[in-house]
Amino acid sequence: MSELPHLSTSVDDQVAAANKSGLRPVVFIHGLWLLPSSWDRWAQVFADAGYAPVSPGWPDDPETVEEANAHPEVFAGKSVGDVADHYSAVITQLDRKPAVIGHSFGGLLTMIVAGRGLAAASVAIDSAPFRGVLPLPLSALKASAPVLGNPLNRHRAIPLTYDQFRFAFASSVSEEEAQELYRTFAVPASGTPLFQAAAANLNPWTEAKADYHNPERGPLLIVEGLADNTSPPAINRAAYKLQSGNEGVTEIASIPDRGHSITIDSGWREVCDTALSFIRRYA
Repeated sequence: MSELPHLSTSVDDQVAAANKSGLRPVVFIHGLWLLPSSWDRWAQVFADAGYAPVSPGWPDDPETVEEANAHPEVFAGKSVGDVADHYSAVITQLDRKPAVIGHSFGGLLTMIVAGRGLAAASVAIDSAPFRGVLPLPLSALKASAPVLGNPLNRHRAIPLTYDQFRFAFASSVSEEEAQELYRTFAVPASGTPLFQAAAANLNPWTEAKADYHNPERGPLLIVEGLADNTSPPAINRAAYKLQSGNEGVTEIASIPDRGHSITIDSGWREVCDTALSFIRRYA
């Protein structure tokens, strides 16, 4: 088993370890209401497969769920552009172009980074929408209502109640598992990206956009959970249709009966192996 840097290891140390190893890095990008620790099991799988995992947080992310819930204010005001630039800066410190894997708003950030030509291959899982993605299913509106329902939330850090988390994330798992996921992973999140995504098609200068025409985008896999309330299939298939206009490889994988907790719940390994199989083919 490959040695995996602990979550407490700084991003600079993870980058240094990846560069020293000479292996292909894999950068993991989490979405709203999660921390980098949501990728720990994935990072171990990729390390064992011969990759060098790097799991940066968003700017100012706390190390633990307990710390995050005690200090929610650190999440406030983080925009899509802020976070995309943050991950781009991390990637440019790597000696080898990495594979990039993201979930939810991390999926959107993955497509932004790939559109900047920074990814050897990328996987976007149950992604948030970007400019040009038109469907707004009712379930997605309901999932984002705890934030979008109050315009003042744009500049706040917003936690989810258990019932909100159950609908938005853990809709396809048992009540017992949903409770465990909420205790283990749920943290507050910046309201800013949700407002940006909601208005992306009305704002030509939006930060919530991906350059899907760039020939340097690299191979892209979009993964959709068919039971996802937050990022339903209509959103992922609209993203796939746009991304398919790129001259590079664009694929989509559908995972039946899976909700937005697809990367953290008891079925995570199926999705991880789907991503790993794609990355192995191209990076």
